[in-house]
Amino acid sequence: MNEIFNEITLLSVVSLGAIGSVAAIILFMVAQKFKVIEDPRIDTVEEMLPGANCGGCGLAGCRALAEAIVKAESLDGFNCPPGGNDVMQDIAKAMGWEAEAQTPMIAVVRCNGSRELAPPKVKYEGAMTCHFAHSLFSGEGGCPYGCLGCGDCVRACTFDAMYMDEITGLPVILDDKCVACGACVKECPRNIIEMRKKGKKDRRIFVSCINEEKGGVARKNCQVACIGCSKCVKECKFDAITMNNFLAYIDYEKCTLCRKCTPVCPTNAIRELNFPPRKPRVEKEKAEVPA
Repeated sequence: MNEIFNEITLLSVVSLGAIGSVAAIILFMVAQKFKVIEDPRIDTVEEMLPGANCGGCGLAGCRALAEAIVKAESLDGFNCPPGGNDVMQDIAKAMGWEAEAQTPMIAVVRCNGSRELAPPKVKYEGAMTCHFAHSLFSGEGGCPYGCLGCGDCVRACTFDAMYMDEITGLPVILDDKCVACGACVKECPRNIIEMRKKGKKDRRIFVSCINEEKGGVARKNCQVACIGCSKCVKECKFDAITMNNFLAYIDYEKCTLCRKCTPVCPTNAIRELNFPPRKPRVEKEKAEVPA
C-alpha cells in the first residue's frame, strides 16, 4: 500500500514539474516575442523635465512627454510650460537638436465683477464647487458669464499660484508663481480664465469681461461689464480689438500695449496690469486773443 502511495506521489511531483517547465518555456517564448525595448533616451529626457505631471504640455505627464519627444525625433510642437525655454534648450542640447524659443504665457482672469461692482442678488447655499453652481443658476451677482467664486481653479493649481480674494470673491493669479500649465483654464466651467502672452515687463491689457449679453442687460448686473459700444475698436489703430456678440476682445498677438483703448472704455472693462500710473492730463490754457 505504501509503495502505491509513493508511486502516486512521485508521479504527481514529476507531472507538476513537467507542466511547470513547459509553462515556463511558453512564457519565456511569449515574453521574447512581445518584449518592448525602450529607448534609453526617454529616461534621459524625463530626468530633465520638472516632474510636475501637470499636463500643461497637453499629454498625460512628464513620462508621456519624454516618450513623445523621443519618438518624434524633434522638438517641433512640444513645450513644457513649467520648465520653460531653459528646460527645452537643455533637452535639445542633450538630444543634439534645436529648440525654438516659446513665448512666455500666463493665465489671466477675465472677470472683474467683484462683490462691490456686481452686488449679490441672491444667497447661494449648496455644494461649493463652480461646476455644481454653474449647473444650477447664473451666480449670486446675476451674471450668467461671471465668476462663481467657489475656487475650483485654485484647487486645481498645483503650484500655489492662485488664491481667492475674500473681499472681491474673485481668484487672484500670482505672476511670479504661474507656470502657464493651463490647469485652471480647464477647470473653470465658464471659460473665464485665459492663457495670454506675458508681455514685455510682465505688462498686459485685456478685456476683463466675457459677457455676451446686450449692454443694458450686462450693465444691470455688473458695473464693469463690456456693453459692446465699440469705442475701443475705433480707437485701436492696430486692428487688435474685435467686437463679437456685444463683447470686445483684444488680440495679444496684435496689441502693442499703447494703452489708448483703456481711457475710452465707459465702464472700465479693459484692465491694465503692471503699468506705471498714468500722468494726469494738463489742460492747456486758451491764449488770449488781442483786441
